[in-house]
Amino acid sequence: MMGPVATQMLGDYGADVIKIERPPTGDLSRTSFPNDPAGLQGPVFCSLNRNKRSVVLDLRKQEAKDAVLRLIDEADVVVNNFRAGVMERMGFSYEALSARNPRLIYAVGTGFGLTGPYAHKGGQDVLAQALSGVMHRRANADQPLAVLSTTFADYSAGMHMVQGILLALLQRHQTGKGQRISVSLFDSMLAAQTQEAAAQMMRGREVNWGAMPLTGVFETQDGALVMVGAFKADPLGDIAAALDLPGLKTDARFAGHELQVANKPALQALFAERFLTQTTAYWLARLEEQDLLCAPVRRLEEALADEQTSVNGMILEADGPTERVRVIGSPIHMEAAPVAIRIVPAGLGEHTEAVLGEIGLPAFGKVA
Repeated sequence: MMGPVATQMLGDYGADVIKIERPPTGDLSRTSFPNDPAGLQGPVFCSLNRNKRSVVLDLRKQEAKDAVLRLIDEADVVVNNFRAGVMERMGFSYEALSARNPRLIYAVGTGFGLTGPYAHKGGQDVLAQALSGVMHRRANADQPLAVLSTTFADYSAGMHMVQGILLALLQRHQTGKGQRISVSLFDSMLAAQTQEAAAQMMRGREVNWGAMPLTGVFETQDGALVMVGAFKADPLGDIAAALDLPGLKTDARFAGHELQVANKPALQALFAERFLTQTTAYWLARLEEQDLLCAPVRRLEEALADEQTSVNGMILEADGPTERVRVIGSPIHMEAAPVAIRIVPAGLGEHTEAVLGEIGLPAFGKVA
């Protein structure tokens, strides 16, 4: 996901992205969605591959490698997220490509880095969660360890790859020279914990914003909500007012932050019991009256249907060859460069003949 996330964002803002795929199946995400009807593009593939042109080349053949080299001679950026060593074995090392095109930005995405003890391990989102400490950190120590259900590492690393590419292009504008940049899932997960890591290294203490005593997720009569009891002069007093629990203010067990931390289970049990007495909407209104940060806990389909999602232009739609494509748009909103689906997620090899024709190989595209 890392490379496709990065290249899709570049394509969204006008880059000509050429996706090199292998025959006969191409990108695995084309067909990896379970029980999808035959002949349809996989939703996972559609989510990561708008605004790209698809070229199918069998890189076991020298003529295909030569075609890729011809494309690279005119390219600004080459992106890959293979395991370390794969590009080198195919003859596409940074040294070889930069010798042909000194202005080339060579972007590499890996699981754990270009060198070191994990460099040749297969990198994957869940592994990065585990090795980086992200998986171990949770709001309550008695909660079981679990895999994050969103591809946090892949998406973060994809965004870091975009940043690296853009920074390298800016530097090339000054120096005229390209360079190699690298991003890893592991590093991106460490970077996401920047506050927590600094506290650990400099003070030997844990920072866990999810474990704060006045913050938590609570069930209501008809759902659940999250409350953040922070950024206030007297958050416990405001919570007591919202929940109509005046005894909290004078309860010696909760007199100050340190005691609230020490007696968090008892405190949160009081919150949980109270929230169960009314609906989510009722409690949100009460909390907001006290200017407390709160929100309902929603399912994804509810978030997609939210008016704010529509107002922000976060859903893109276009007619594809087999069905209507509906995907999440870019979170970056540029007034002079609005994002649209210029190229629907392409059929496998749909642009092979056209792209290779642009470099003087019109016949090769027919037999790729």
